[in-house]
Amino acid sequence: MLETALDYQEMKHDEKKRRNQTATNTTFHLMRGGRHKFTMQELLGGDTHVVGNVGLGTSFLSLISERLIMFFKRLESVTNDEKLDFHGHMMLLGNLSHPNLLPYLACYHYKDERFLVTDFVINGSLATHLHDEQKSDESRLDWATRLKIIKGVASGLGYLYQEFPTLSLPHGHLKSSSVPVDDAFNPLLTDYGLLPIIKKEEAEKLMVAYKSPEFNLTTKKTDVWCLGMLILEIMTGGMGKKRVEDMATTWVNSIKREEWRQEVFDKNMKWEMDSEIETIDLLEIGLHCCEPDYERR
Repeated sequence: MLETALDYQEMKHDEKKRRNQTATNTTFHLMRGGRHKFTMQELLGGDTHVVGNVGLGTSFLSLISERLIMFFKRLESVTNDEKLDFHGHMMLLGNLSHPNLLPYLACYHYKDERFLVTDFVINGSLATHLHDEQKSDESRLDWATRLKIIKGVASGLGYLYQEFPTLSLPHGHLKSSSVPVDDAFNPLLTDYGLLPIIKKEEAEKLMVAYKSPEFNLTTKKTDVWCLGMLILEIMTGGMGKKRVEDMATTWVNSIKREEWRQEVFDKNMKWEMDSEIETIDLLEIGLHCCEPDYERR
């Protein structure tokens, strides 16, 4: 069983046998022209480790070869709606191509099992770089890097809107821990386009979009709200979602604009004096994205 094990190497023999039986099923699909050549047997049968069990499912790393490490997630709470074509929907997502999307490389579905496979981004997530207290001052994100990340996230989100004009929420789960950054600190959106395959009651518990003021409506403006929250987190270093939400409604607006540099912006953010206007403008954009009335957002 792949669900909640804390140490993959301690799984029982019968669980490994079941995993091998799963791996031999033919409902494994390589997407994007099979950029990486591997089989389900290689993915599940190699040196595999659980790396997390939060959000939309349990996450794993699989060492397929000396040069190939894959990241895959066992999706939980997938809808049983027979009208939904899981494979068809995932193939649509797998055909997307944008420099700020982490591509879905393969998917697997058989009975209640659903897996999504991507590359492993060794540089970690945006959340790690924002909130890891162990990082040295030299490794903290400066203003130019944060601006680059925000621009990349917005570009990737815009692309999703363009490709899925009829989807109520082209992303639906935009948050700092779901944005890996590559070695050049280019952001890569993950967990996008999954709302149609998740049970509604579970999506309301797990997905960031349902934390918005209009959570029961899930309009396209909800992704804009998520973007605004992400901008505010990046600019202020807000650690918790509650603090960011409070900030969006009261905290920043309670502080005089000329005092934002000292009171609002992340103390770990390195910047030049000539960039102060830009940082203030970007913070205001974040606040406008978080406008409670989604029709005015």
